[in-house]
Amino acid sequence: MSIVGGIMVPHPPLIIPDVGRGGESVISKTTAAYKEAADFVASLKPETIVLSSPHSVMYSDYLHISPGYEASGDMGRFGAPNVKISVLYDAELSSKICELSEDEDIPAGYMGQRDKSLDHGTIVPLYFIMQKYTDFKLVRLGISGISFADHYKFGKLVQKASDELGRRVLYVASGDLSHKLKDDGPYGFDASGPVYDEKIMDCMGRGAFGELLSFDPYLCDKAAECGHRSFVIMGGALDGLKVKTHKLSHEDVTGVGYGICTYKVIGDDDDARYLDKYLEAEKKTLLEKKAMEDPYVKLARKTIETYIKDGYVIDVPDDLPPKMYEQSAGTFVSLHIRGGLRGCIGTIAATCDCVAREIIQNAISAATKDPRFEPVTQDELDKLEYSVDVLGEAQDIDSKAMLDVKRYGVIVTNGYRRGLLLPDLDGVDNVDDQIAIAKRKAGIGEYEKVDLQRFEVIRHH
Repeated sequence: MSIVGGIMVPHPPLIIPDVGRGGESVISKTTAAYKEAADFVASLKPETIVLSSPHSVMYSDYLHISPGYEASGDMGRFGAPNVKISVLYDAELSSKICELSEDEDIPAGYMGQRDKSLDHGTIVPLYFIMQKYTDFKLVRLGISGISFADHYKFGKLVQKASDELGRRVLYVASGDLSHKLKDDGPYGFDASGPVYDEKIMDCMGRGAFGELLSFDPYLCDKAAECGHRSFVIMGGALDGLKVKTHKLSHEDVTGVGYGICTYKVIGDDDDARYLDKYLEAEKKTLLEKKAMEDPYVKLARKTIETYIKDGYVIDVPDDLPPKMYEQSAGTFVSLHIRGGLRGCIGTIAATCDCVAREIIQNAISAATKDPRFEPVTQDELDKLEYSVDVLGEAQDIDSKAMLDVKRYGVIVTNGYRRGLLLPDLDGVDNVDDQIAIAKRKAGIGEYEKVDLQRFEVIRHH
């Protein structure tokens, strides 16, 4: 057994007295719990601490592992340059994690370091731990925009690397909870904030790491959490292990949630192999959805699977509903994997002689030409979820009051610049946001005037 335990901790700069200058007293429960967590770490005497921080180097599609043999950082950014932390890295363990990630096709490694200094998401936990225990080396990990499941798999590789090297490892998951807990807090209030905090503290307080995989990404975004992916990696590092869990504290007095839990590994537990269960359930759900797909979605799927596997564009099938041959309209094809967008391309108005051909054209573009993503690979085909929107005729409108984000999409136009946003999208809750996003897509400035049009869609799943 190489993973000996883990802790879930926040990283408020305020909690360090030289930063808080007395203000840290408002989170005294968190401070007391942090000291208890540091005692817990010291009691386990890890050779290496693996720490994930949302404020380390972060990329949308890549998990950064800090390279080198040592690093340091201070809290100068927060007015306390005298608070300094220096650590030695466990280069052997980090190299093994890189090696295993490459073997398992997890996008992780040493590339892309922009700043080698320790971030505050790393410094704050080490500030407390190093008051109690210093005989360790560090591996620092970042988080990414990739799926929760891939973060969890990455955590499992941390466990595997530790096992292969026989390293006694403790995992530190650094991360705050919701930043949207109070109207007078630094980030304001959203109803999703308290919901997320209650749910995450229940989950982490029970050590139910498999439930982390099923959190709604939309809820996480609305709650403005920063630690979820960090917690997920730790869940992977503890996968298949029996843990003794202690929930030490939860505070939300500043408008940001801070939670602390400890996990002591006390054996193996086949029932705690949560990723296998999640992937099995996911596969079943995708097969059920595939069986329910209508002809529009089936056409998009067949188009993409044929193009990616065999390299050619299919002809329009002859067994489609008559409307798909008779109607011409703009269409959008959207692709998702595990709740995250994987590609979306479409046409505002018809460019082909029928909807079927329009779908074929836009499906290939969504899979291979969306500039935000790499082309879809053959390994991803079984994971894709599809939706096809068939656009109704655009109507000129005089005011944003004539929009409804659930019912109508919007088209904004300024000269030759034109942007479109579909209706009923996750994370778009009001008309102002809808217009602002459409403007950004068109390269139109926030305060530039635009002509507005609205349209309805028929959405096929």
